Amino acid sequence: MNNSMINSSVSMHSLQQKLDILSNNIANVNTNGFKKKEASFEDVLTNVKSQPEGFRQQGRFSPLGFNQGWGAKLVQIQTNLAQGPIQSTGNPTDFAIQGDGLFEVSVSKLDDNGNPVFQPAWTRNGAFNLSPDPNGDTVLTTKEGHYVTGSDGNPIRIPTGYRPVVEKNGIIRGYNEQDPTLAPLNLGQIKLVRVVRPQLLQDVGDNLYALPNGLTAAEKANILQDVNPGLDTTNNRVSLMQGFLEQSNVTLSDEMTDLVIVQRALQLNSRAITSADQMMNIANNLRA
Repeated sequence: MNNSMINSSVSMHSLQQKLDILSNNIANVNTNGFKKKEASFEDVLTNVKSQPEGFRQQGRFSPLGFNQGWGAKLVQIQTNLAQGPIQSTGNPTDFAIQGDGLFEVSVSKLDDNGNPVFQPAWTRNGAFNLSPDPNGDTVLTTKEGHYVTGSDGNPIRIPTGYRPVVEKNGIIRGYNEQDPTLAPLNLGQIKLVRVVRPQLLQDVGDNLYALPNGLTAAEKANILQDVNPGLDTTNNRVSLMQGFLEQSNVTLSDEMTDLVIVQRALQLNSRAITSADQMMNIANNLRA
């Protein structure tokens, strides 16, 4: 196999991965709180081919030799946590985060013995529900039924007959719907975390993120930092908006532009393979 075939085949594999990322971004253009993925590439290997000394001519300043590449490979898929547009919904269980924060939720999974265990996960999607609890109260959950975690690590419970009002710092006040003159109840605080290194977050599906296994507490703190209790709006710039939802930060025009560029690059590499095949065919059919 000649060099052009190797170069083109390696590059086409990376371009196919880029195409998959773009298609996933486009498919989630209307997903609440979705953060687009961005790919980084690097050269697989570059050789410097020397040229004969006869190529050196008077007045030529460029050095003898030329770079011969062997294609590019995908080295990293990073989540872009840029702020998406905020849309008003008027729903009291819809929340939008302003800043580089995430909601923490508890995902129920089965352990090796078949017993349910709760593991933390994080999301930007603030479209929550009030779901019934076995104790007779209601708890704040995601659309998939995962508990929204409070700053104390427990689910957030809303007593029956109370209307939750959430402040910018995540503190929840419960107002009696039958007697508005009663003092509000303190129902806890929605736990928020700040993302320090988004490239280390793992996408586990359903618009949820998780941390790699086997990390120490110090290593986890270098990726995610607790914002609660209390928010310093000067340094943290993380706040909640009740009755609003953050839309996807995917810009369809940008994704379509990248899609056309990837398609043209795929077309160029496929033609290079075709040309190399034709030249090898000519060489094989030569007669002495």
